[in-house]
Amino acid sequence: MSDMRTPLNRVRGLGSAREGTEHFWRQRLTAISNLPLVIFFVGFVVLYNGASYEEVRGALANPFVALVIAFTLLSILYHMRIGMQVIIEDYVHGEGAKIALLVLNTFFPIILGVSALYALIKIALGG
Repeated sequence: MSDMRTPLNRVRGLGSAREGTEHFWRQRLTAISNLPLVIFFVGFVVLYNGASYEEVRGALANPFVALVIAFTLLSILYHMRIGMQVIIEDYVHGEGAKIALLVLNTFFPIILGVSALYALIKIALGG
C-alpha cells in the first residue's frame, strides 16, 4: 500500500505535487535575502531624495549599486509571485478564476520586472 491517496483522488489523478517544502523554503529564502536588499534600497532612496537626475544617474552608473538594485527588484518580484500563488491557491475556489489568476500572477511580475530593469539600465547607462 504505497499509494496514500484517497480513492477519489486516485481517479482524479490528484495527489501530492511534492512541491510544498521547496515552495516553503524558496519563500523563506527570498524573505531573508530581501532584508539587506530592501535596507540598501531604502537607504539609497533616502540618500538621493531630492537629488538631481545627474546625481542619481551617476550613482546608478556604479555597477555595484545597479546590480544590488536589480537583485532587489528580482528578489522582491519573485517573493511576491510565490506569496500571491499561495493566496490564490488557498482562497480562490473557482477553477476558471484560479487558472486565470495564476496565469496573471506569472506574467505580471515578468512584465513589471522587465520594465523596471529596462528603466534601471537606461538610467544607469545615461539614456
